[in-house]
Amino acid sequence: MNRTRPSAAKSTDETAERHEGFTEEERDAMKERAGELKKKARRGAKADLESEVLAKIAEMPEADRVLAERLHAIVKANAPELAPKLWYGMPAYARNGKVVCFFQGAHKFKTRYATLGFSDQAHLDDGTMWPTAYALTELTATVEERIGALLKGAVS
Repeated sequence: MNRTRPSAAKSTDETAERHEGFTEEERDAMKERAGELKKKARRGAKADLESEVLAKIAEMPEADRVLAERLHAIVKANAPELAPKLWYGMPAYARNGKVVCFFQGAHKFKTRYATLGFSDQAHLDDGTMWPTAYALTELTATVEERIGALLKGAVS
């Protein structure tokens, strides 16, 4: 019985079709997180994390930057106990070192809207199902009020 092995090119193409893996944006986010952890280990407890968050926000494209700056102010006003930090290269806000909420700019993963997300540390439970992420395209006064209420609930 004569068995021939498929060519390497065909085998590679088939594998690529079956397994997509991480996108370039996801790999970049993981690299940023690894860098954040290394930096944290080197600097210890005396880091100015807020300035790192503000610097990351300043690097964002204008549409995301405007949302992130305003969101930062809303978090500080409504949940001052949350400490700013970077999380996968995104502005995040933590209590006792654990992320409660985060901002993901639209540019980060090439999506059509930015996202305000909440982790399981946020106290937003409402029955057996509730949202943990919100699409953001603009921060109107009504939206800012709603975010403020969500933040107050998240840290209660």
